Amino acid sequence: MCRTYLGRLPESDPLHGYLRYDIQPQVNGSSGNASYRVFRLNGSNDVYLYEDRWTGAKVVGKFFRSSRKRTMEKAVALLMREFDSLCRMRDYGLMGYPHHVVRPLGCNSWLNALLVTEYCEGELLSELILSVIKSGDKGRLYHKLTALAYFLSAFHNRTAIGVGVDFDQDCAYMDRLINRLLEINAMGWAEARELYWLRDQWRNQPRMWADQQVMVHGDATPENFMFGGGLSVVALDLERTKRADRVFDTGRVAGELKHFFMQTAGDKNAADPFIGHFLWEYACHFPDRESAFRSITGRTPFYMGITLLRIARNSWVKPDYLRRLIDEAKECLRRF
Repeated sequence: MCRTYLGRLPESDPLHGYLRYDIQPQVNGSSGNASYRVFRLNGSNDVYLYEDRWTGAKVVGKFFRSSRKRTMEKAVALLMREFDSLCRMRDYGLMGYPHHVVRPLGCNSWLNALLVTEYCEGELLSELILSVIKSGDKGRLYHKLTALAYFLSAFHNRTAIGVGVDFDQDCAYMDRLINRLLEINAMGWAEARELYWLRDQWRNQPRMWADQQVMVHGDATPENFMFGGGLSVVALDLERTKRADRVFDTGRVAGELKHFFMQTAGDKNAADPFIGHFLWEYACHFPDRESAFRSITGRTPFYMGITLLRIARNSWVKPDYLRRLIDEAKECLRRF
């Protein structure tokens, strides 16, 4: 996990006392003298690592009201939502090997809506994908996608409630993405109308309504999954957890794989074997693997398409790549 050293946390900072007296005793039982090194994690202005120089204890702090323009009310609501989601998923047994959701240690609305969690070592999926593209060691990525499929199947199957999915929610999400792309002049109205038409074709497919709701991660990007040894997977950032179609997660992973290979390797088809492997491994955790695979892959193009549209709205995306993302999103969405 990439980190940038920023300096020491002053003892006069209220955060110092909170970490020392409320958080650190949960990590190593100590509330003695403490001196915290501060690191920014993965280039984020909202997520930091705090390391006690004396004991080596490490925790992660995520601020919901710092660099982002949020009201305190909104920030606290998001803070509590993620804290509750972490607790809930751990209550479902996602603790330890091989399925682990990070342990929440505390939440403090007065400190810029701060969530503190345990620190876990491992390799982020994003780091792994880039390493494999560079080295060509495809076996490593296949192995870890097997682990991720195993993790997500547990995340989903343990939380199924027998209530049908509401695909209208995902259509509404697609509408928000299209509207944002119109706002930033990434597309014109003719292209938007085509996307609205494609949305309606998917809405009319009975298979998009056929599965039952499960708890989904909600932000299943390569920055939010970390790998340890064997089949170990650690899930981070459950801020957007909700009930939805399981393919909301698996389709996002597939779309992110497409994006990484398209952007870094320059080949939009290079990710396809990895996507197929990931979905086939996910399907093996159902009584009828082939039937599950057909059902999941039949819904995947929609969720891949909206994932690519989601990436396209980011300010860091250059115009030529933005066009490739939108074109590939339409190719996915045309597979209804």
